[in-house]
Amino acid sequence: MYQPKMEKDIRCPLEYGLELFGGKWKSRVICVLSEKKVLRYSLLRKEMTNITDAVLASTLKELIADDIIQRQQYDEIPPRVEYSLTAKGKSVVPILRSICHWSGAYHKEDTKNTLLQCQKCDYQDSK
Repeated sequence: MYQPKMEKDIRCPLEYGLELFGGKWKSRVICVLSEKKVLRYSLLRKEMTNITDAVLASTLKELIADDIIQRQQYDEIPPRVEYSLTAKGKSVVPILRSICHWSGAYHKEDTKNTLLQCQKCDYQDSK
């Protein structure tokens, strides 16, 4: 596994938060799991649309390491693995919704490419 050469120099709580749920894919994974509650890898990938396996696997590992999501593996044949939000992950959802409300007021929306989870979000009520 990749090990950074230098430790992260986080000096502000905002930097910590953005590190945890910032970026293109982390917030999307959190939002999908918030709506669907529990998903297997293949269903999560299908919900995410146009994400590669490598990027999704990496994103999931980072979110697991940060205790945002949990991975539950069942000893069955065929093996079954499910992903869901932890309590810490659930606590991030209202923050992401607040960001979504703010962004909805300023972002010009391309409705045909909006993620299904975003279409169900009530951010549009704030416009």
